[in-house]
Amino acid sequence: MKVLLYTEGLRAIRKSGLGKAIEHQKKALDLAGVDYTLNKHEDYDILHINTYFIKSFFVAKVAKLRGKKVVYHAHSTEEDYKNGFILSKQTAKFFKWWLVSCYKIGDCLITPTPYSKKLISSYKHLENKKIYAISNGIDLDLFKKNSKKGKLFRKQYGIKDNEKVIVGIGLYIERKGIIDFVELAKRLPEYKFIWFGYSPLAAAGKNVVKAVNTKLDNLYFAGYVEQAEIRNALSGCDLYLFPTLEETEGIPIIEACACKTPSIIRDIPIFEDWLEDGKNVYKAKDVDEFEIKIKKILSGELPNLTKEAYKIAEERDLRNIGEKLKEVYESLNDNL
Repeated sequence: MKVLLYTEGLRAIRKSGLGKAIEHQKKALDLAGVDYTLNKHEDYDILHINTYFIKSFFVAKVAKLRGKKVVYHAHSTEEDYKNGFILSKQTAKFFKWWLVSCYKIGDCLITPTPYSKKLISSYKHLENKKIYAISNGIDLDLFKKNSKKGKLFRKQYGIKDNEKVIVGIGLYIERKGIIDFVELAKRLPEYKFIWFGYSPLAAAGKNVVKAVNTKLDNLYFAGYVEQAEIRNALSGCDLYLFPTLEETEGIPIIEACACKTPSIIRDIPIFEDWLEDGKNVYKAKDVDEFEIKIKKILSGELPNLTKEAYKIAEERDLRNIGEKLKEVYESLNDNL
């Protein structure tokens, strides 16, 4: 059994969450001993396709005509497309139609969470599609608390030992909660706020542009950095803040769990079944609640939950993910 792992435009999406998920996927297959290729000109038995661009659609169509089994990875939904870049709200219905057109080709779909599985299975023409909920996973070899690297992060960003620093991660899009992140920096000048991640502001809405251009002594936009620097930041910060409005999974919160970083996230449906308020993370519904809980977490008024949070990361270790992907391929291979 040989798998073609096909991703269109990897260079363009490398810095996104999708790009990170695909890198995780490759390592997971290596760990599981799955024979795969990235070269579409090599022979293969199963096509595992990660992108929904035009070329990807036709690669999948050709594979079906050749009698190959197709796994379509459903990384995106209409719901997480909204509130993204300019005109995303206006084009969301078209985007959903295109996703369904792509996903219909698959003999089965893989999507990161039961939540995204529920959304996709509600789409017309996909109600009876076989869908597996498999996390994008976490590289526990990289993402683990490293106090030495955490100190280097604090030194690099000029953070004193007695200062509290809050980290956010994501693209410059409204859906990631960047506007609320900036608002909290305004309300809490006693803490430093650093946002990691980047996307062109030309594609962002005016409220996001205004937020990113906000000048505060305690607010810094670090731009895109490699994963090792994210690990360093999560090891050295005092709190990870994830005010996202919608996700299909949310890899950064799993990374924070792996680094045993105290975390507070928005209370939204995607996190209902696996992240519990007061057990492994803290949750807030709006900016006011974020403000109150952040103060309590950083003052020590609320207990540290990182021991329980680490269990979330362990369950999503790439070794486990690789075995789950292998099971999906084998189930299709049995029907070849």
